[in-house]
Amino acid sequence: MDKSFVKQDTSLGEVNSSVDTYSHKGFRRILAYFGPAYLVSVGYMDPGNWATDLQGGAQFGYRLIWVLLMSNFMALILQNLSARLGIVRRKDLAQASREIYPPVINFCLYILAELAIAACDLAEILGMAIGINLLTGIPLIWGVSITVLDTFLLMWLQKLGIRKLEAFILGLVFIIALSFLMELIFARPDLGEAVKGLIPTRLNKDSLYIAVGIIGATVMPHNLYLHSALVQTRKVRTGWAGIRRALKYNFIDSFIALNGAFFVNAAILILAASVFYTTGHTGVAKIEDAYRLLSPLLGNRFAPTIFAIALIAAGQSSTITGTLAGQIVMEGYLSLRLDPLLRRLITRLIAIVPAVIVIYFYGDAKVDDLLIFSQVVLSLQLGFAIIPLIHFVSDKVAMGEFAINLRMKIVAWLIAAILVYLNVQLVAGKMMEVYEADGHLLAKFVVTIAALVFTWLFIAMAVIPLIQRRRLRHSVDMHPEALPLDNLKIRPIKNIAVALDFSYNDGKLIAEAIGQGKMDAHYTLLHIIESVSANYLGASSDDAETQKDRQRLEAYAAQLRALGYDVTTQLGYRNRVKEIVRLVKEAEADMLIVGAHRHRGLKDYLFGETIDAVRHDLGIAILIINVYASSD
Repeated sequence: MDKSFVKQDTSLGEVNSSVDTYSHKGFRRILAYFGPAYLVSVGYMDPGNWATDLQGGAQFGYRLIWVLLMSNFMALILQNLSARLGIVRRKDLAQASREIYPPVINFCLYILAELAIAACDLAEILGMAIGINLLTGIPLIWGVSITVLDTFLLMWLQKLGIRKLEAFILGLVFIIALSFLMELIFARPDLGEAVKGLIPTRLNKDSLYIAVGIIGATVMPHNLYLHSALVQTRKVRTGWAGIRRALKYNFIDSFIALNGAFFVNAAILILAASVFYTTGHTGVAKIEDAYRLLSPLLGNRFAPTIFAIALIAAGQSSTITGTLAGQIVMEGYLSLRLDPLLRRLITRLIAIVPAVIVIYFYGDAKVDDLLIFSQVVLSLQLGFAIIPLIHFVSDKVAMGEFAINLRMKIVAWLIAAILVYLNVQLVAGKMMEVYEADGHLLAKFVVTIAALVFTWLFIAMAVIPLIQRRRLRHSVDMHPEALPLDNLKIRPIKNIAVALDFSYNDGKLIAEAIGQGKMDAHYTLLHIIESVSANYLGASSDDAETQKDRQRLEAYAAQLRALGYDVTTQLGYRNRVKEIVRLVKEAEADMLIVGAHRHRGLKDYLFGETIDAVRHDLGIAILIINVYASSD
């Protein structure tokens, strides 16, 4: 088995239940719950939102602020449903989908989710590249290439723990919010007109198009996968009171974070309305245009710089959360976990390649068309995330008393209907452009087939949960009755394998093994040789290191035999994980003793995450002994 793939049963396994919420009291307990919604909120203030907000403010002044408010309300409802699923069932949206949908439907949903995440990532890297270009003058194609480096930043942050990652994202959100607060101070908008913009008004054909763009750019499918996983980083008591408390505090978290995102989006629209609309520059549609006009119109040379810094922060924060969502959908839908660094690089390259191709062959002028295309791809996937989510949180069999009530169902389905209708209208418009064009028979055929496949998939996805609601592959009972303990027979441990690394900790590991098996067990001492010669020649290796390691292992065995213990030795070569698994299976061991060296950060990549990989390939008891390796 390739060590890049291991079975994954928990969402974001590296940080799942890593934040303790019930050892604190008072305000500190509330703070322990806060964080997931802030990571989610950055998706609501990404560069894709900037374009629609700028156009809305420049063309229609303050009149579309109510559309932002309505979009924020929709987002708050849907994100709370996502958080509810994660808290109550301890499953993310992808995992819940895998339980109920047939493999074909499940795989199609996975592909759509991956495409949506790649499209979202495309918008983020373009936005960040534009910000770098505006701030430093670096060509756009180089700015896009630079964004691949932030995959290593995410790797480092996640190694520090989820709270450090949340703090970093919160810092970027603060930079964005502070930047636009300063921009608004420079712009001095008409606050009375801005307040009037909160009142719904009739939309004409042009304003309706922008309103649809604002709504479509606000609610993103990857955020629903993300939120249902992030809430599981909190260790929550499984009883009624613990779950109820978690739901309450996560609602507060979402309310604060998403209203913060609403402030940022409203600030962008108000800025565009007060600077461009009032001065007659209603044709501003590009981020670059807004950047260049800010200084002369505001009479402040710092305004464009602040604008570019906020754009880079928005792109950086959004792309980090988008990459996390990619990890969640792969692990959830396929029950496979790709090496985190490789997973991030693949996601980033899928987004970077089309950006580089378009910029290289067609120039910077086509970047906006690419942004629009990414939003169309997101539109296609939105319904395929919302509808399963509503089904899952409505299911009383799976959710128990925490299933949503009838009033919430009506609101949720109404929101889903509006969003799906608006996005279908957007896609249908693009399809009609293809059909009305002369020639292009192949394109028309492909579009027709794609439409039929999407229609079939949409109907199947919406109907199957209704049919199979009571036939989940893994049944869930919120408060199961206590089961009788009628299987307490202890299997005797007859053969214990001990993985040794020839450090001062070997004695401790062997002592722990003897404590488990006493004089009755057979002991197999293992060591993996990883010298250059061993990597090439395997068991044929006979270099000095191999000879010395063989002598050490036999010396341990001789000492134990002298004490009356039954001991054999086994050497492995090349791949540490695969060899440990092979030798343990060949020895038919009942238990493996292995030391945990408490590596942190980069050392996990230098020395390997052996224990995490080995435990997934062995079906026996594994006793992990925490030791400090003096050889490190």
